[in-house]
Amino acid sequence: MDRPRLTVDPMSNPDALSLQQRRQLAAAHLERSRPASPMFHESTDPTLEFFYHPRTLSVLVVLLAGFLYVALFVDPSNDMLNTKWGLGALCSVFVVVSIVLFRDGPFIRPHPAFWRGVLALNVLYEMLLVFLLFQSKQSGRQYMRFFDPNLGTVLPERSYGDNCALTVNNVWDGIDIFVLAHSLGWFGKALIIRNHTMCWILSITFELMEYSLAHQLPNFNECWWDHWILDVFTCNWLGIYVGMKWCEHFKMKTYTWHGIREIPSLRGKLSRAGAQFTPHDWTVYRWAPTRRFKSFAGFVLFAVLIMLAELNVFYLKSLLWVPPEHPLVIARLSLLFLFSLPSAREYYEYYSNPRCKRMGAHCWMLIVTLLTELLIIVKFARGEFEEPFPRYVVVFWSVVGAVLAAFSVWQFVLRKRFGKGLRKHKIR
Repeated sequence: MDRPRLTVDPMSNPDALSLQQRRQLAAAHLERSRPASPMFHESTDPTLEFFYHPRTLSVLVVLLAGFLYVALFVDPSNDMLNTKWGLGALCSVFVVVSIVLFRDGPFIRPHPAFWRGVLALNVLYEMLLVFLLFQSKQSGRQYMRFFDPNLGTVLPERSYGDNCALTVNNVWDGIDIFVLAHSLGWFGKALIIRNHTMCWILSITFELMEYSLAHQLPNFNECWWDHWILDVFTCNWLGIYVGMKWCEHFKMKTYTWHGIREIPSLRGKLSRAGAQFTPHDWTVYRWAPTRRFKSFAGFVLFAVLIMLAELNVFYLKSLLWVPPEHPLVIARLSLLFLFSLPSAREYYEYYSNPRCKRMGAHCWMLIVTLLTELLIIVKFARGEFEEPFPRYVVVFWSVVGAVLAAFSVWQFVLRKRFGKGLRKHKIR
């Protein structure tokens, strides 16, 4: 039976439409007006008009003034200093040009230009990785001395699994600065992932990865209570809990943005200026991996990318001889957090919105970055990890892969066929 068609022009006589027809028209208008991707929304924030006026000439003047100062007042006899200033100026020019020319990302707070700058930093980091990929392992280690002359030496091996008796003294000795790093890391990942269940899946998965890779990375060799009591149920739980509370706060918050000029009190103006660094709105991530096979595959791919981002830093600092507390490691983690915020939003839009036909620039760039890091690890790891994977590790992850494959076949192939057969039997 054909669907009933509207025989009345809705613009000429809207009163002649039935309630159902009006709802159909409203739904069709809403579907047409929905943007295909957050990258195409209107990025201008009218509450702070001053910051959204073009300032390209002002930026050009400031940039040239900085170059003039360096050219006239920096000692030209120090070649190493000149090289660092030159590379710094090169990166600055690239970031400024990118801020002017790149397209806006999914976020508009604190300003779209800030996130264009973040994308520029991701491109610069990727270019550095590509350069490192074409060096030898020894040269790569020596290049680290450019950032710090104390680098380039073999790191002492440190294991956390020497004394695994569950005593107060042993647990207290296991608490160090990395306990805080665990909590802060999972707080950041909760803001990126925005899903309580997925955070816990990834938290447990990472501990299983530490068990699996302890024969390659000595600092993964931890006591059982370090894995599960200190890491999972203390540090990770605290970070996930606080991070998800922040997500709930932003989800339930009423976003009524007034211009600063409309606020009468000085305190209100200051509060509004501080609110510029909070989200303009908030999107809850509902992954629903069992809905269809594309959702399941996208969910698994997202988890793999998160694990890749976690493990890469451990392998890179081990292969390049960078201590875990070094500022380079902290800078890499901080940059990756900034890269991941818009990337996860773009990935979720591509994952959940059927009208979104292409992946955003932030997400695409971050995936390329993670894969380039992996290529560097594969190249530099030759001759480093001679010990083969333990048999129980191979068996365990083979079982996990088989379970995932069997679940996908049952959920998205067999269950649908059996369900159709049962429905036909009931109809008969």
